[in-house]
Amino acid sequence: MTADAPGPDSSPSDDATRLTDAQKSLRAQMLATEHWSLLASRSTTQSEVLTRIAIFLTLVSAGLVTLGVLGNATEFRGWFGVAALGVLFLLVLLGVITQLRVFNTATEDLAYVLAMNRLRGAYLDLDPGLERYFIMGVTDDEAGAVKTYYPFAVRDRSQVFASSMMLMLVVNTALVGLFVGALTYAIAGSVGWSIALGVVIAIAVFALWMSWGYRGYRHVLRAHVPLRRGDGEARRSGPPTL
Repeated sequence: MTADAPGPDSSPSDDATRLTDAQKSLRAQMLATEHWSLLASRSTTQSEVLTRIAIFLTLVSAGLVTLGVLGNATEFRGWFGVAALGVLFLLVLLGVITQLRVFNTATEDLAYVLAMNRLRGAYLDLDPGLERYFIMGVTDDEAGAVKTYYPFAVRDRSQVFASSMMLMLVVNTALVGLFVGALTYAIAGSVGWSIALGVVIAIAVFALWMSWGYRGYRHVLRAHVPLRRGDGEARRSGPPTL
């Protein structure tokens, strides 16, 4: 039993090579537990936001079908205009709420990726020979996050345009354009002005959402202080530690 004794207590500045096998085993178990916790949290967050998106798209479909039914019932006259504006406003409001959640989830997911990359770096501190077995990033900086997201390819614009965030953004801006166009027609009675204002506002809203989402992504990277960077140097005050 003496072979498994924990040995002398380690301080934060201890080199991993000075740890006993028992200490390394204990730290590996603690790191693995944290890794599984991050994986579970990330999976739950992604599942929740995808459910929110599905609910929103279902409501959009139901709302547009409702407008079609009301239009046939009222022959697009009378109180149909008020009902249409009300339904579109509700869909726009739900879209804003859902879009905010999508962007918040994107920044949360980036934080999870950085955290798991940091843990992989900690595994390497315990056993540097493991590095060749990791496909995902082992540095908790932007380069490491990009490698984790796209381990076998260079990230290009198709990754952004094919994302759930972009799907939500297109639907939301289209709804805003429809609402602004309908409101303009109700006030001015001009089809031309309705289309023009709807298109301009939709493009402006799209650009604002993209800018807001990008700033949130960059904010996470600016606020995060990496322990290990892509150049292979550990940004610490001393030797690699856990």
